[in-house]
Amino acid sequence: MGPARTVFVALVLGVITIVLMPLQILATRFHWRLAALLPYYWQRIARWLIGLRVRVSGTPAKPPLLLTANHISWLDITVLGSVMPLSFVAKAEVAGWPVLGTLARLQRTVFIDRTKRSQTGAATAEIARRVGGGDVMVLFAEGTTGDGNRILPFRSALIGAAGAAAGANVITVQPVAVTYTRLGGIPVGASDRPGLAWYGEMPFIAHFSRLIGRGGIDAIVNFGEPIQFTPESDRKKVAEACFEAVREMDELARTATSYSGKGDRLFSPQPKDAKGTEGPAAGELAGQAGERIVNRVS
Repeated sequence: MGPARTVFVALVLGVITIVLMPLQILATRFHWRLAALLPYYWQRIARWLIGLRVRVSGTPAKPPLLLTANHISWLDITVLGSVMPLSFVAKAEVAGWPVLGTLARLQRTVFIDRTKRSQTGAATAEIARRVGGGDVMVLFAEGTTGDGNRILPFRSALIGAAGAAAGANVITVQPVAVTYTRLGGIPVGASDRPGLAWYGEMPFIAHFSRLIGRGGIDAIVNFGEPIQFTPESDRKKVAEACFEAVREMDELARTATSYSGKGDRLFSPQPKDAKGTEGPAAGELAGQAGERIVNRVS
């Protein structure tokens, strides 16, 4: 059933995408409310077809809202995108990826080229405009994907877009933790998470086929305490607060679904004087299987 299920899911999603694409292009061009709703319903259908079961804990804050989330896999897009209408912030390379790039554009993703300051400024202004206009934006603040067994430090520079969006007003930055808890009804452990994660040089099609073929993936989305972001807010402190909140929510979700009920604690609380946004660059961290962690959908 694995290969047949994968082909079926891919075909159905392909047909739905082709049918809805012209309408989404028009809705985006003319700024219709439908432009935010169509991707939401698409992700709801995708979630059902994939076999994702998502439980939500906590409540999303009201716009203007920037969500800062951890990043594990391309699955995160469907998990979060099926919870509420929203858009994502991604690196510029994603726009050129086959399939994923097209889907990202239809989701009204804002692409950032971090290698060019001029384009980064334009993207930041677009994020500011979108958040200020009431769109909920998701920022994967780690800036990369890892092996799923640890949350990487949040990059404060990426959260700086919230400051531009705030202007003379106050917006809300809210930490969100995505945790995959069960696979086929069995609690996910440390050895299972790298298989769910999409990182290193993993080919997308092979990873997609393996996960879709199995189905039955449970995830928890935890919304943390909102943080009021003003023009005077320190972006580094906001990044640290979001990082700590996401890390704590992720660990609690793992603990609640482990075999023993004690969870597999993979990190210790940081010292009080430690800075959550400091640490080695993402490319210097190694995954559980020894693979080099590189940027993916972020």
